[in-house]
Parts: sequence; structure tokens; C-alpha cells
Amino acid sequence: MVVQCTLKVTNDSLEISDMAADAKCNHEDVVPSHDDCSSRGARRSSARLKLLQEKKSHQQPQKKRTLSPPPCHNLKVNKVSQTPSTPNHKKRKLGDEDAHPPGPTATPGPHHRHLDHDFHQTQDAHADADADAHGNPVPTERSASASVTETLRQFNKCYLHFVQEEEKRCGKLDDRQKNKASCPKENIAEDDTKRGSKRPDLKAITKMKETCSVLNPTKMIGSIPGIDVGHQFFSRAEMVVLGFHSHWLNGIDYIGQARRSDLGDYKLPLAVSIVLSGQYEDDLDNFEEIVYTGQGGNNLLGDKRQIKDQVMRLGNLGLKNCIEHSVPVRVVRGHKCTNSYVGKVYTYDGLYKVVNYWAEKGVSGFTVYKFRLKRLEGQPPLTTSQVHYTRSRVPDSIAEIRGLVCKDITGGQEDIPIPATNLVDDPPVPPTGFTYHKDMKFAKNVKLPLNASGCSCRGTCTDPGVCACAKLNGSDFPYVFRDGGRLIEPKAVVFECNPNCGCGPGCVNRISQRGLKYRLEVFRTPNRGWGVRCWDYIPSGAPICEYIGRLTKTDDIDSAAGNSYIFDIDCLQTMKGLDGRERRLRDVSLPVNLENDDDKMSESVPEFCIDAGSAGNVARFINHSCQPNLFVQCILSTHHDIKLARVVLIAADNIPPLKCCRP
Repeated sequence: MVVQCTLKVTNDSLEISDMAADAKCNHEDVVPSHDDCSSRGARRSSARLKLLQEKKSHQQPQKKRTLSPPPCHNLKVNKVSQTPSTPNHKKRKLGDEDAHPPGPTATPGPHHRHLDHDFHQTQDAHADADADAHGNPVPTERSASASVTETLRQFNKCYLHFVQEEEKRCGKLDDRQKNKASCPKENIAEDDTKRGSKRPDLKAITKMKETCSVLNPTKMIGSIPGIDVGHQFFSRAEMVVLGFHSHWLNGIDYIGQARRSDLGDYKLPLAVSIVLSGQYEDDLDNFEEIVYTGQGGNNLLGDKRQIKDQVMRLGNLGLKNCIEHSVPVRVVRGHKCTNSYVGKVYTYDGLYKVVNYWAEKGVSGFTVYKFRLKRLEGQPPLTTSQVHYTRSRVPDSIAEIRGLVCKDITGGQEDIPIPATNLVDDPPVPPTGFTYHKDMKFAKNVKLPLNASGCSCRGTCTDPGVCACAKLNGSDFPYVFRDGGRLIEPKAVVFECNPNCGCGPGCVNRISQRGLKYRLEVFRTPNRGWGVRCWDYIPSGAPICEYIGRLTKTDDIDSAAGNSYIFDIDCLQTMKGLDGRERRLRDVSLPVNLENDDDKMSESVPEFCIDAGSAGNVARFINHSCQPNLFVQCILSTHHDIKLARVVLIAADNIPPLKCCRP
């Protein structure tokens, strides 16, 4: 079914487009659209094109196209502190150019070649550094931002591992309670499953500190490199692992009494940041000016009431000393947000100067210290005071959108409608030239293998030691239930439960099969075609959508047609670890017919690909960026033929509303 989109644009509706910021997606956010074929260049890398041409030379001669080298090197690290490895250019695979913005004739992408789907694809801090007079690397703004992204990805992976532990603990506790109910006389030993567990985020903080993975472990005064005004944190724990605000509970972070040679004659303690989250009844926030209530004496039960006098020590004394030394403090505002998967969002609003302080009787009759802070001039404008988001206000309904050209590009096929907006073209036009399909289509000469034998679990899979599908994933489940289902970390391939399994649709090992669950929007960008953004907060590890189109043999694709919607299924190459990539197979089991087949594992041209040129889903509009927030995960959920794996786009980072989705 071809979806016709002919809705009239209304100028009096609410404009949610953030064309001035992320909607235009900047230079690095979105490459030229797939409509702009003349600027997108050839579809495949020169290495692969050469192989294809050699195969087809006896059938029809092809005109050779040359590709310019990508403008930046695909460097990969496993930890922030490690030196990136150098790609193997002798066996250059298609995903190599995908981590970089294309030049005038460079191979474009996202989409549609395979992308390196490891979380650790962020560049190392020194890889993007300039050199000083002595030749030493000096981190640039981009490298600092990359280090922030990498640290948050490590935290999220660590956090989800502890979430999985907690879900297992709770599952064991439920089983024990059921056993007690059915066998009241049975003596069941007491163990730690009866006791409360530390929060997964706090466990993750401890783990990262133990492994020295925390960024900026030494407290810093002023701005933190890589964290700009408007940056949003999804939890207090994120601020801790970045060294932005080192207390997961206290509102004031300060440098303590221990002497530091780099602080010279500064009087300690010295405050470096504060968090305003509505925990004190005496706070007054006018955004550009704050009257901040000092710490201490507050009821920790959460009713905001003061229960005793505050004293001039610790953080309070740190703020007082900031006045004497004219030291600015970082200010973060926390807001309740039902749309956020953690129920709250924290926004960095820049540097403030502590102007003065005084003591007074608070609302509850106890002494409190008040600190007046004023925002320093010359910083980017506040966003918190207007929308509580870094960009624009999320609409409550499609009817509020300005520039609406199509209410639902899916024609009702998806459970959640996907609108299209266009504030660029005059007259505005919807995306055309394709048929929306929710499910994969197959070429006539593509035969899918039979469904794999399933597990014998019932209801939902709970024991990875028993579940046959979990054993294929290294005797563990790759997902957690938290936040609607999240992949703990990228894998070479994920084996999900299939139609022959005894479990139901609510199984934890079927997360990617549940369809769209976030409100997406297709929007027109100035001079860069169409892009995709989400109206909801997306947690890292959450599946966004599957890449849908016509699954066909790679040899059947016309390499001269300039089709930029082709996505190669090259999971075998990824598992083999070509081009210096880390081998990510680990203890994942492969089907017997592939386990020791080196020829198949090292095949340089994938046998199958997905063509979404004339038919596909929303994934065809998702554009590539050299700063991706999505990654590609190969998934097997019906059969076990890795050459025909499903291609699913998954959030690599926590993605705030109205941020472009980009692999």
C-alpha cells in the first residue's frame, strides 16, 4: 500500500521543529538525504565494488567508479585510556566508511551498509587531539565529548549488568516464596535474596571507581570539557562517573580540606557544583538568579521539611568560600518527568557566581543558610526556564505540530503512528516514492531456512541454565526487562526465542520482536533530506526499529543504479573481526554448519542485503552521523542462518526527546 500524504500545513499550530538546532542536525548529524543521489556518491566501497565487478564481468561490463578516501580514520577503542587500533586496509569492509561523514565523492551511508555495532566505537581522546609546542597531544572539544560519550556507555553497560543481577535475585525470591506457599513445611535456607539489594546505579558507580573508569576523578572548578550548557543527565549516577558532580545524594559537591598543590592559596572547602531538585522548601529559583538553601537539617524521608538547624561547614562553607575567591559553581536543575524512563531529568544550566549569603529562620522554624547565585554572562541561553529540554517542547498530540505533511506515513500499519513534518520546502511536500511495509519482503530466489528448534520453557524464560536459546547466547539472556526491555551490551549475534519455543510474547528473550514502542517523527532538514527523531526519552540498549525492505541477494543489486537504501547483512564479517576490529563472538555458540567454516566467516562480500529503496519502514529515513547514538545488532529470531539475520537499530546512548536518531 502506498501511503498518500496530502495534509495542508497550518501555521497557527505549535512549532516543535528544532531546525535551528538538531532538526537541521548540524553538519555532522545528517548526511545528504537519499533523495540527493548526486551528492551521496557511490553505494559501496571500492574494495567491494571491485569484487562485484569481477564476479559480473563475464555478464555485463561495469563502469568503474573511484572513491575518495574517507576524511577521518576509523579508530576503535575498548577503554577510554587505550590507544585505538588501526584498521586493516587490505581487507576493508563496507562498514569502514560508515563511522565518518562522507566527502564530496566518498561512500555515503548510514544505513545502509553494516555499521560497526560495538558500543566502543567512540574515538579515543588522543586520536582527535592537536599537538602543543612540544608535540604533546592536547585534547580538542570533539575528543572531550567523545570521552564523555564513551564513559556513559561504559556506565550504562555496567549498570544493566547489575540490573540483570537484581532481576535474577528478585526472580529467585519469587520462586522461594512460591515454594514456601506450596510446601509450608519445607525448610528453605535464609540468604541474601531475602534482603534488600543496593541500587544497580550505585553498584555501577562502585565498579567503575574500582576499575578506574571514572572520567575526571580529580574534582574540577568551572566547566567540564565535553559537557556543554544544556547537557541532560538521566540520573545522578551519570554525573558521578563523569566527575561532574561527585555526590549521588548531596546537593553540593565541594573540594574537601585535603590540601591540593594545584589550588594554591584557595581556602578549602570550595564548592564546585550544586543540584537544584526541589528538595528544600526554602529554595527560590528565578533561573538567572537563585536563592539556594544550604545543605543539612533536611528530612531525608522526602517531604522537604527542615527538622534541625543547618551549620556552616562542608558544602555550606564551600559556597561561602566561593564568594571570597570569586569561584563559579556549576548549576544543575532536576525536574520530574513522566516521559523519562527514570522519572527525572537533570539539565546543566551553566556557571553561576555566589554573590552573598545569610542565615535566617526557615519555613519550619529552623536556621537555614541562604546563598544568592547569579548566572555568569556570555553563556548559551537557558533552556530549562522555557522547556526543560535542550531543544524544543515535545507535543502532546499530532494535532499540535506545525509543518505537518502526513499524519502517519505507515498508513496505520504500526501500532504507533509516525507523522512527517516539513518546514523547509515551499510548498511543503511529504516523503514520497516508496511503499511503507511493516514486515520484510523477500526476493523470489531467496529461500528462508526452516524455523529453528525452540526451547522448552513455559510462559517466560527464566533460567539461562535450562533455556536452550539462552545457551546459544553464552548461557545468559542478552536483555533485561527494565524500561520495557534493554540489550545489556552489543553481541556478535543475539539468538532470540523463536516460533517453536514454548514461551510467550512477554519473554525477556523476545524484546526486539515487540515492534515500535517509541513515538517517532520523520522530518525534513534544510538541504539534507529527511531525518528521524523521537518524542520520547530512549534509554540506552532499547531497540528502536528493524531495518525493513526487500531482502535479496547482493549479486542481484545493480551497482550502477545509485541506490542508497541498501543495507548489507555482514554479521559473519563482524564476528570474524576483520579490519582490526575486536572479535566479539566470545562464548556465543554458532550453528554447527558455521562454527568451523573459515571460508564463510571471512567472506568479504555479504551474500544478502536489504533494499529499502522502493519499499521499507521508518528505518530508511534514519541518517548516518560520525557521532552516532544508535548501533546495529544482528538478531536471529526464527532460524539460525547468520547470513539472513535481522538487522535491528538499538540506542547506544540515552537519547533525549527531539534528538536525531543516527547510526
